[in-house]
Amino acid sequence: MNIHEYQAKGLLEKYGVAVPKGIPAMSVDEAVKAAESMDSDLFVVKAQIHAGGRGAGHFKNNPEGKGGVRLCKTVDDVRDAATAMMGEVLVTKQTGEEGKEVQRLYVTDGVDIAKEYYCSVVLDRASSRVTFMVSTEGGMDIEEVAEETPEKITHVSIDPASGMSGFHARRLAFALGLTGDTMKSAVKFFMALYKCSVELDASIVEINPLIVTDNNEVMALDAKMNFDPNALYRQKEIFAMRDETEEDAQEKEALDWELNYVRLDGNIGCMVNGAGLAMSTMDIIKLYGGEPANFLDVGGGATTERVTAAFKIILSDPQVQGVLVNIFGGIMKCDVIAEGVIAAAKEISLNVPLVVRLEGTNVEKGKDLLNNSGLPIIAADNLGDAAQKIVDATKQAMAA
Repeated sequence: MNIHEYQAKGLLEKYGVAVPKGIPAMSVDEAVKAAESMDSDLFVVKAQIHAGGRGAGHFKNNPEGKGGVRLCKTVDDVRDAATAMMGEVLVTKQTGEEGKEVQRLYVTDGVDIAKEYYCSVVLDRASSRVTFMVSTEGGMDIEEVAEETPEKITHVSIDPASGMSGFHARRLAFALGLTGDTMKSAVKFFMALYKCSVELDASIVEINPLIVTDNNEVMALDAKMNFDPNALYRQKEIFAMRDETEEDAQEKEALDWELNYVRLDGNIGCMVNGAGLAMSTMDIIKLYGGEPANFLDVGGGATTERVTAAFKIILSDPQVQGVLVNIFGGIMKCDVIAEGVIAAAKEISLNVPLVVRLEGTNVEKGKDLLNNSGLPIIAADNLGDAAQKIVDATKQAMAA
């Protein structure tokens, strides 16, 4: 789950991570009031969307204009910047050409920047450790740095059993060439950042740029945080920050039903139970010349209602021109899947090819339900057979 920059900075500040003073605004008037309340002669107005590259982005109705991060010297400048952003569609590298509508702004105090760096805290699956990445190339696209000058990125992994110690933080500071008071500020910064990341179950905390001010203070000028969705049940404060207007409609509905759904670029919908089976199903669809349109895992304990909702979510995507249901029934019973598929297909009026492959608990009962449903369901004997049939049926339907 993603949150906005102003929300991330609020969390960081609670843990002692230094951030510029800032106030969120839900309207142009609120942005102006925020600037008026600050004792400053320099302001920054930032569009708040769940995407990076805002400063380099452009607005759909003004492709040649300024981006979603603007420096302002007066309150009138703040009003002009807020007016130009609020309600407009911002396009960045991460949003794609469709962009995202700006419904929130963040007005921050301008700070004097002596140097910019990059810092992130991520979960490294390879080492099973929380890992810091820092670089002297702050403010830049870290992917480009990793590809062109990987030697400029330093990795420091933290053993979860012992946690972060001072020597880890000092190593990070030394990697950035920091000394004296700046190094002391950096050590405090990194220790607080680690504590925040671990205690809040963050999947990633990215600070780009991390800056050093003229008075040698290390500070997060920008912040991005993403959280492990499987831990949100114990992170009530974080879950309350969810902005549903930023979410894909299908992904939002799936989350409401406690389903795992990810939209992809293909045209064959995939309903499975289990992440491993999902990956195998998508791989074999591609092997037979098709393209998966999504990843939808109903899990091991889904009810008929949840399966019905899952099937509706798949079919609500206009890209989907065929559906493959691939279920291996262990805890999840095949007849429950069949009941859900039948209910949804009848309610929506199924008009795309549907291939179903069932194996496991209550498989014969599930097959009987499908065979007697009166629906044009194509049965498959195994995964390879299922993939071949859905790819062929989808191509035929598209050609018709």
